Amino acid sequence: MLAGSRLHTDFMKSIAVIGGGITGVTTAYALSQRGYAVTLIERHRYPAMETSFANGGQLSASNAEAWNHWSTIGKGLKWMARRDAPLLLHPAPSWHKLSWFAQFVAAMPRYRSTTIETARLAVAARAHLFAWAEAEGINFDLKRQGILHIYRDKAGFDAAAAVSVLLAQGGLVRRAVTPEEMRALEPTLHGALYGGFYTESDASGDIHQFTSGLASAAERRGVRCLYGHAVERVRASGGAVQLWRGGEQSSFDAVVVCAGTASRALAAMLGDRVNVYPVKGYSITVRLDDAASRAAAPNVSLVDDQAKLVASRFGADRLRVAGTAEFGGLNYDIRADRIAPLVRWVEACFPEVSTRAVIPWAGLRPTMPDMRPRVGPGRAPGVFYNTGHGHLGWTLAAATAEMVADAVAAGVGLA
Repeated sequence: MLAGSRLHTDFMKSIAVIGGGITGVTTAYALSQRGYAVTLIERHRYPAMETSFANGGQLSASNAEAWNHWSTIGKGLKWMARRDAPLLLHPAPSWHKLSWFAQFVAAMPRYRSTTIETARLAVAARAHLFAWAEAEGINFDLKRQGILHIYRDKAGFDAAAAVSVLLAQGGLVRRAVTPEEMRALEPTLHGALYGGFYTESDASGDIHQFTSGLASAAERRGVRCLYGHAVERVRASGGAVQLWRGGEQSSFDAVVVCAGTASRALAAMLGDRVNVYPVKGYSITVRLDDAASRAAAPNVSLVDDQAKLVASRFGADRLRVAGTAEFGGLNYDIRADRIAPLVRWVEACFPEVSTRAVIPWAGLRPTMPDMRPRVGPGRAPGVFYNTGHGHLGWTLAAATAEMVADAVAAGVGLA
């Protein structure tokens, strides 16, 4: 049997973190700051190779509204026949999908409180993330130029105004802007506009670059990173946690499950129900290879609530456009009919941007039915979770990593 970490001594508690995406890496980093002997285990050869690879890039407290609303169900049913719909619900039933939607509906009465609390958590997360990036010298194409939500009709604008009231209760300031103010904020934006909301404190950046940079920083701090290792089995017993990977067993004082859509199966092995569902999202990275495209692409990060798309500029030569939500199980296929609306959106809103060089991608957002990430201890001693962040993993990860690190300290003691 191998020790949990090469740094494990009689005076240091050993913690395994399963999953090398944004939540796993931030968790490993936060635990290392507290002096634990941390082992990060990731099934891919590198960190941030799944959902943390090519998302919309937004650090968006302004996007903290919970999905638990009858309008979400209505849109899903209305758009079921549209293969290019922003929200696509596949009709094929499964117990997992049915149980998830039952819990989703049951959480609707908490829509307001969930939105407020999520906004509060997102605001808190910024301070940690920016401080870590500065301390470790991580370059991730950070733009602190705010996020602009755009609306093309009064109904959408009025609905957003109601959401702004809830976000304000969570400590987030976003202000209404006229079409003229919107074009002043982002002169490259084309099309008819009714109004918008601008959140100056929001930001954008490349999640893959940040996660990879923080993983390297964690290694420098002593975290043992095991890439290319899939956890096949996990068990908690006798005050310790055993993991099996490649037929090899390791023992730790505690484990934190940060495994995205795989968290549900791992939790079941540990006696917990963590009803994470894989909600697929798509993105395109538009290469801005010519001067005209670079001049015509936006610099302010955008949210188009009607199209359910976001856009973020990375450096001089990349534009990331992402969004949509697809309920179709564990399916990583990149479908042309789901990518096409993203390309059309770029061509309509930024007609001078060339879409000749477009890189498509799809990822599965690990989403809890109540839209609240599962953060904290499980049933068995030494078992903890930091998973199920849905579309806000990038936005919330730094705060939930601190929360779960505190929970580990309370549950197993300080290192």
